[in-house]
Amino acid sequence: MDVEQKTFRLMTLQSRLLHGEVLRKRALAQEFGVSERSIQRDLENLRVYFEQQGPPRELIYSRGKGGFRLDGGEQLLTGPELLYICKILLESRSIPQREMEQLIRKLLGSAASDETRRQVESLVQNELFHYIPPRHGKSVIDTVWQLGQSIKRQQVLDIAYSRPGKDGPIHRQVEPVGLMFSDFYFYLIAFLLDEEGNRRFPDADTPTIYRVDRIEALKETGRRFQMPYKDRFQEGEFRKRVQFMTVGPLRKVRFKYKGPYIDNILDRLPTAEILREDTDGWVIEAECYGNGIEVWLRGQGDRVEVMDL
Repeated sequence: MDVEQKTFRLMTLQSRLLHGEVLRKRALAQEFGVSERSIQRDLENLRVYFEQQGPPRELIYSRGKGGFRLDGGEQLLTGPELLYICKILLESRSIPQREMEQLIRKLLGSAASDETRRQVESLVQNELFHYIPPRHGKSVIDTVWQLGQSIKRQQVLDIAYSRPGKDGPIHRQVEPVGLMFSDFYFYLIAFLLDEEGNRRFPDADTPTIYRVDRIEALKETGRRFQMPYKDRFQEGEFRKRVQFMTVGPLRKVRFKYKGPYIDNILDRLPTAEILREDTDGWVIEAECYGNGIEVWLRGQGDRVEVMDL
């Protein structure tokens, strides 16, 4: 029975340390009905255990808090961090209801303390209850991971891709080079290949964009494509120029923005540069792929005056 009690006590102390709690010997001795010497031995055993883990963590005494804590607790999420991540995830509306609930539950489990978990849970539970999932209703988590592995291995893929209003999927062979998320959906960035295995439409240097939830099936062909490091696809740079998930050649646009908040434009178009400012607005130049920028500019009404497309 003593062994079982000691095992339970060690597991309890370990869990509390991992959740960022400060352990005080006198309070623990009273709680478990043992001597402070027994608690000290427990802490020494836990100190050795944590030092042998990867990455190693140190059990230290904090004079300011009057107890022992686990150094490296920054690996756990604080209340502000946890709430921040949960809110972004819920607002994305990118995955089905059940998967969203599972992810939020796992995130809450990584809270720095039980009190933090309870506080954040109370702040997000109503939004989670009223969460509206994407209409496609498909789980894409495993597909995103599978695509990521193919990108890493530089494997040519054979995909079956469905299109709205079309009967049955189309089959394409592609060189996958990137994954992105935008406006509720995940996207595969890939170069389309012709029957001879050469890059084609829209041109050899412009990738094609595929919505991941519309990929009905995919498999690696066993053929690798070569992407020298200096020529590697850079998702960050591409992301700056493809705000509207449309394909087409890279182009420059110039327009005058007459609205009240220029930050709205600069955040929407990361490549935007202010050429000049006058009394009725800002003249902006930006680089974008495809013609999605045209649709967006027209949707801004009289706040935008197009100067050069």
